[in-house]
Amino acid sequence: MATTTNEQYVGDVGADGRVPEELVAAYREHGFVRVRGVLGPGEVERFRASAEEFLAAHRAESLEKQGVFSQLVNVWQRDRTLRELTLHPRLARIAEQLAGFPLRLWHDQMLVKEPHNNAATEFHQDRPYWPHTGDRLPLSAWIALVDVPPERGCMTFLPGTQDRTGLRPQDLHHEEDLFEMDPSLRWIPRVTLPLRAGDCTFHSGYTGHMALPNRTDQARLAHVTIYMDEETRYDGGGHVVTDPLGLAAGDRLDGDAFPRPWA
Repeated sequence: MATTTNEQYVGDVGADGRVPEELVAAYREHGFVRVRGVLGPGEVERFRASAEEFLAAHRAESLEKQGVFSQLVNVWQRDRTLRELTLHPRLARIAEQLAGFPLRLWHDQMLVKEPHNNAATEFHQDRPYWPHTGDRLPLSAWIALVDVPPERGCMTFLPGTQDRTGLRPQDLHHEEDLFEMDPSLRWIPRVTLPLRAGDCTFHSGYTGHMALPNRTDQARLAHVTIYMDEETRYDGGGHVVTDPLGLAAGDRLDGDAFPRPWA
């Protein structure tokens, strides 16, 4: 494990860009893992400044309209600096190490909880929202661009739920929705992972998770890069990412819209 001499900057990423095998094993057992120090302090400051500028210019375009958070999708296509973050080879190498198979970008998203939003993002899985077929487990890299202690809206996970497939998409605003579909999930111990700026959690697409309210004076800035199996195909369903592309059911999700630039 690589650790800097600055006690405020502790990293789990080795000089070869890989994480220790114990983190890989933990991810595959539990469906999520925290990787510290994925971004260095200088990178964090640069990407945070760009994220704040992009949010100020595009906040009104948020897909989330109920005030829980601001959600801006495919920012990599519109901002040169944030494109570097979304396509960051260090993130991609770790994601492929955890997954164990080749990946492509599905999409990115900026997820911002404004100061004192006082609203949780309730427990849900990601994969049921996506029009994918023929794929192995996707995963998301959730990158903290500011310190995210519990009171600022860090995430809580349901360990081992990455194998709970077949559920419909859940309502992010309904506290009981996931548990009404599968009551056994209510009794799984919950793991809350605070993050320092530059830390990242990786979680599988079926791993149940939620985000706490932001009760602080500072916005919670998170940038999420979502990776999918390189072999993923379109299932014909509706989604903001695929709707403009004119795809037919069964088409492979590849090409410029779903790059693999780190290969």
